Amino acid sequence: MEDLNQITGQKSPRKLFIAAWVLGCLFYFIEYVVRSAPAVMLKELEAGFHVDSLRLSAILGTYYYTYAVTSLVAGIALDRFGGKFAIAAGCFILALGCFIFSISDALTGDIGRLLQGMGSAFAFTGCVYLASHGFKARYLATAIGLTQCMGMLGGSAGQFVIAPMIQAGLTIKDFWIYSGIAAAAIAVLLYMITPKEDIPHSQHGMKGIFAPYGIVFRNPQSYMSGIISGLLFAPTTIFAMTWGVAFFQQDRSLSYHDAVLTCAMVPMGWVIGCPLLGWISDRMGKRKPVLAVSVIVMFVSYIQLLFLPQILPVMATMLIFGTASGAAMIPYSIIKEANPDEVKGSATGAQNFITFSITALIGPVFAKLFGKTLGAAPDPALHFQHAGILFLITMALAFLITLMLKETGTAVKKERLR
Repeated sequence: MEDLNQITGQKSPRKLFIAAWVLGCLFYFIEYVVRSAPAVMLKELEAGFHVDSLRLSAILGTYYYTYAVTSLVAGIALDRFGGKFAIAAGCFILALGCFIFSISDALTGDIGRLLQGMGSAFAFTGCVYLASHGFKARYLATAIGLTQCMGMLGGSAGQFVIAPMIQAGLTIKDFWIYSGIAAAAIAVLLYMITPKEDIPHSQHGMKGIFAPYGIVFRNPQSYMSGIISGLLFAPTTIFAMTWGVAFFQQDRSLSYHDAVLTCAMVPMGWVIGCPLLGWISDRMGKRKPVLAVSVIVMFVSYIQLLFLPQILPVMATMLIFGTASGAAMIPYSIIKEANPDEVKGSATGAQNFITFSITALIGPVFAKLFGKTLGAAPDPALHFQHAGILFLITMALAFLITLMLKETGTAVKKERLR
């Protein structure tokens, strides 16, 4: 196949990287559809795989194991071999995972979900890599926010768009096949559009491959950035995008339709919050104030959801919470700014690894403590509150660690130059 870069050779590499970033955002959109859609088809998946809710939770949770580990591989691949092959390959692996997940069997469910997580690890990491090559530094947080906006549109669509389609007769098998076809098509376009880079040959040795992570993981800022994102992602990935629909139905007596719309408000809030908070952070030239205030808003809105639900409609609360939780993307800018430019891909890979390792650890704990008792608790309202306290703890820890971060924004850099 003739490389599209040869056909459009008159275009600057920067413009081609931006075009590839747009396609990467579509990859990220599909990835989030795949990540969030199981929340609206739990009973269908239980029946299709012939498993109970706890086993199904384990199947769905395998996504985060490979997502976390492969994020490290994605960072290495991007820094050492460029984005052309790595990002397209990740998108194709996602497609393969969707095809395999469409087979109604618990084993293929595990394999398919593992492959989905593996391929998805290249989506956001790849988009950040492409954005850092296509956009100027002062627009980077905004570009990252827009990237996450596309992901959250996918997360929202995976719930409030897919749910009525399933109710109208779309089979889960067909859904996963169609998702695989869409991902495969995007993979082909990514390979055609993404510019080929000349990486110095000396960087391809084993020592050179792992050297970037030596730089990233020796920096305490890297750990703090990843932990903050992981703790803030937990209530969105574990609750809103996995268990939320079932919890609102069982513990809050919402209809299936209302429960789906309620949970979809969180990713919809990210659609607003990610670019908005990224833009505010860029305008201020500071990361910590925006991050800290957003965590406070998350904490307060979640307390209101748990203990004072009569104050605001639940959908409004979840939209506010989702908008504020868009600040979980700010640490992705922090980790890149706290590390050298030559480890951009690895820094994002490390961030994803730490972030989703936390999700992979907290997810099974939540399922065992609260998921298996869902629908059987003598006091559903109290059960809902107890489950939510776990996420209040993660938000409080995220706030405390935020206070310990060093500011990395452009305003601080300008002050140092004076």
